[in-house]
Amino acid sequence: MPPPRTRGTALRHRLAELRGPDVPAKALDARALAALAANPGCARRAILDGAGVNKTALASALGAPSAFGQSQFALTRGNAFEAKVKADGGAELLRLVHEKLDRSAEPPDGAWVPDLTATGPQGRTARTALELREAAARPGAWTLLDHPMLALDVAGSPAFLEPDAVVVHPDGSWTVVEIKSFPMLDGSADPAKVGAAARQAAVYVLALEEVAARLEPAPRVRHRILLVCPRDFSNLPAASAVDVRKQRAVTARQLARLTRIEDIADALPEGTCFSPELPAEELTAAVESVPATYAPECLSACELAFHCRSRSRETGAVTSLGRAVRAELGGLTTVEDVLAAARGEAGDPGDPAVAALRRAAALRAEALEAACR
Repeated sequence: MPPPRTRGTALRHRLAELRGPDVPAKALDARALAALAANPGCARRAILDGAGVNKTALASALGAPSAFGQSQFALTRGNAFEAKVKADGGAELLRLVHEKLDRSAEPPDGAWVPDLTATGPQGRTARTALELREAAARPGAWTLLDHPMLALDVAGSPAFLEPDAVVVHPDGSWTVVEIKSFPMLDGSADPAKVGAAARQAAVYVLALEEVAARLEPAPRVRHRILLVCPRDFSNLPAASAVDVRKQRAVTARQLARLTRIEDIADALPEGTCFSPELPAEELTAAVESVPATYAPECLSACELAFHCRSRSRETGAVTSLGRAVRAELGGLTTVEDVLAAARGEAGDPGDPAVAALRRAAALRAEALEAACR
């Protein structure tokens, strides 16, 4: 008689059912994790990402194709720039790390660049952990890990993450390196893009801290990461040290708030499936069976944003107006409720939100009356 399936095996089987038969899982990367942490109340994104559903294909099948993501040109340009930065055993990259983060150390004269090849993400994660442990045992030397693999538990499901690089300093501390293709003009880059890179790097820092916690003594994971970008309009690298302590704290707190994926999966109707091959009506019903928390910020972070925005507008949800507005309105969740409260047709007069709306409506009426005189 075969042994009973463990809870973890049962969850993986359930998530595979949600993806659809023979549909491969899409890896959950740091960019997606940072976006997920920015909207922890969205059960829809949590279960779709946890199940490895390809949200780009899903959005197209729903009739609301996504404009989110990088162009092929940007990807090619980014890969070429990264290869240039890491050429010659990462000599230029290590020089930038030394210059921006560790001037007190001996300048790098070469570094150990271990081979991280292994079978599957679990194998690569184990190999990365082994090489980090070996690097900790070589004090005084520089080590460069090119595209290591890290694992981070997200709502009860493992996410495998691949930073551009991790550098082990001579003092044994670890630094995350982010290589981006957007330019650094006169020593500074677009603040919005730097912020997105910092949130992504914070996810890697969290994952590295879990590796470090298993070592004795635990190496220090630096909270200042190295951001490498093209200088001005050239293909030459420039770098900046970015403190990600704030982003790390926020991301850790938000990830801890995520409802466990197995709890969301258990609440779904039997037979729910998100395969893009399903008829549009059936697929829409499956997606709508999971509650979403839409906000305008989703347009720059989630492939399903156009679909969720359309549904939010159809139901008159105030979340489509932004999180700040939603927070101010308290228990008023629809535009219809807000207008009724402002007109004095509904709502508790003792509610501060209702009182503010009625005051605003009265002031508007006075202003319109004065303008018509």
